[in-house]
Amino acid sequence: MNANFLQTPIVYLKGVGPNRAETLQSELGIHVYQDLLNLFPNRYIDKTQYYKISQLQKSNADVQIAGKIVHIKTVEQKRGKRLVAKFIDDTGEMELVWFRGQKWIRDNLKLNTPYVIFGKCNWFNGVFSMPHPEMELLSDHKKGLRLHMQPVYPSTEKLSNKGISNRVISKLIQQLFVETKGKFSESLSEGLRNELKLISKSEALFNIHFPKNQELLAKAQFRLKFEELFYLQMQLIAKNMLHKQKIKGFNFDQVGVRFNDFYANKLPFELTNAQKRVIKEIRADLGSNAQMNRLLQGDVGSGKTIVAVMTMLLAIDNGFQACLMAPTEILANQHYNGISALLKDTGITCELLTGSVKKSARKPIHEKLENGELHILIGTHAILEDKVKFKNLGLAIIDEQHRFGVAQRSKLWHKNEYPPHILVMTATPIPRTLAMSLYGDLDISVIDELPPGRKPIKTVHRYDTNRLKVFQFIRDEIKKGRQVYVVYPLIQESEALDYKDLMDGYESIVRDFPQPEFQISIVHGKMKPADKDYEMERFVKGETQIMVATTVIEVGVNVPNASVMIIESAERFGLSQLHQLRGRVGRGADQSYCILMTGHKLSSEAKTRMETMVATNDGFEIAEVDLKLRGPGDLMGTQQSGMLNLKIADIVKDNNILKSARYYALKLLKDDPSLKKPENQIIRHSYAQLTKYKNIWNYIS
Repeated sequence: MNANFLQTPIVYLKGVGPNRAETLQSELGIHVYQDLLNLFPNRYIDKTQYYKISQLQKSNADVQIAGKIVHIKTVEQKRGKRLVAKFIDDTGEMELVWFRGQKWIRDNLKLNTPYVIFGKCNWFNGVFSMPHPEMELLSDHKKGLRLHMQPVYPSTEKLSNKGISNRVISKLIQQLFVETKGKFSESLSEGLRNELKLISKSEALFNIHFPKNQELLAKAQFRLKFEELFYLQMQLIAKNMLHKQKIKGFNFDQVGVRFNDFYANKLPFELTNAQKRVIKEIRADLGSNAQMNRLLQGDVGSGKTIVAVMTMLLAIDNGFQACLMAPTEILANQHYNGISALLKDTGITCELLTGSVKKSARKPIHEKLENGELHILIGTHAILEDKVKFKNLGLAIIDEQHRFGVAQRSKLWHKNEYPPHILVMTATPIPRTLAMSLYGDLDISVIDELPPGRKPIKTVHRYDTNRLKVFQFIRDEIKKGRQVYVVYPLIQESEALDYKDLMDGYESIVRDFPQPEFQISIVHGKMKPADKDYEMERFVKGETQIMVATTVIEVGVNVPNASVMIIESAERFGLSQLHQLRGRVGRGADQSYCILMTGHKLSSEAKTRMETMVATNDGFEIAEVDLKLRGPGDLMGTQQSGMLNLKIADIVKDNNILKSARYYALKLLKDDPSLKKPENQIIRHSYAQLTKYKNIWNYIS
């Protein structure tokens, strides 16, 4: 069936009509036949057959099994109890589990009597279990038999109100198969299908909507997930290759005096092997005639700033200017102070431009930028203003890029005839899987070791009942001359409550750490900026030993003498936030500590978060766990939950398929970049159709 037929407006499908077409468009985004074909079921109700326990698959389908219960027990868990029954047939055993209604179930279940059970199976620790199964005595079940495997499609309240039920959608899809005779153009080459043992496109589409059995369903899911991820990766990789061919960059072919002098005489410490490797990767990009587009990932404190400085020196040695853009004034100030100190006595000029810089001070900055006297400009969004013109901007470094939109980045491009080289830095570790999809068009460098002399932060989890011991520990650390952070959660909706928590906490600390022996700073969102800065400043100078704060200190503050981070109500923070907060200590040579304080009642997810924090300091491991707990949408911030708008694949659960898809896409494009070979014609055609009707940016917000 040719692709053009599938672009027929949905209104023309028998059984749809104008009213239904409008509802399908607004509720499910179904505009043409193709969209309906790609409306894949969420799950399946399989009452066609009875599975043996030995045949169960790790798929998300409901199954039906005949067998009997031989044993029942109540299992204590940290919160409440669960009822667990051992269910057997002649091929094996599994567990049935109930968390609610246990007494009634226990009283009514018959042991050693044939039952038919129905529900979803979970696979855990080598055993299949079915929570809250539908149960029927086999004798009753035989009297009323309902046979077939029903797909369950996504639905909304409005669809139900308009009478577009699951059955109606299933009927429309049947009609679509009648009109197309169930024949669909193949979209993957024969070579790929053979190598991966994939079923054909037509078979896959039929068995995703009307599966005959579990095995065919699993094959259809694998085929369609692979295809979706394969073309997503093709677009990202092709975009990256095209970028390198088409977008010419300034060629920095000199490694000059300034770079070499800094490396030999000014470096405050020996670079780690990871830093050396990353600088090498960047140097190769800068000398390749193509525009650099690189993402630099490194955990808090891994030494990204020094890499940024050395990259700027390469630009300056080649006669160009550089800029560094940060999302907040605090961060921009910190970069400016750090970088100016590193470049002292080198003759390199460096200025700061943020919203707070007075008009009178801006004029000389603008002039020096335009005549080339100024080498490095550091700032916030203020750098993007039209008034800011460079003589020759050769390098733009963007810190914490997910806070800058695409439009803002493109403004930087237009400050020159050629776009500058771009280096994006982030201290938010992005798991490999997500990076391959979100930043598949950027080259990725990772600094994966901490500078020498940094001791790993010791993290412990303590309950509120241990508070006296924790306070004693704080006293001991302060006696050694150290400083302490105490952080309270901030959840916008309950500002009054949060403020009360913070003030209660502050008062109890003031009681336990009385003046004049102890000095305490407090910082929170309701304070005036000048007061905040004053309190921060006192802590930075060491005039106060304890800083009580909300999460305003999450990004940016650098106090090498602070060695203890206490996070109150730690269960109310996400993993990446806990990890970022922990990164505020451990900046000096002393042993640092992070203490996670919680109540005794913890959800299983909160428990996992605490255990992960105690077990590892590795931001990438933490990000992987976070991704599994929260899914890809939340990880990049609230506005991007629809980030990867995939029809059937899930980049977390289908991690292995994603890796395989990227491997085959890369192999294919390296071997045949313009897809000219006869055996790749199908892929070339499908790729063209996909980019015509669906651009990659529909997938990535």
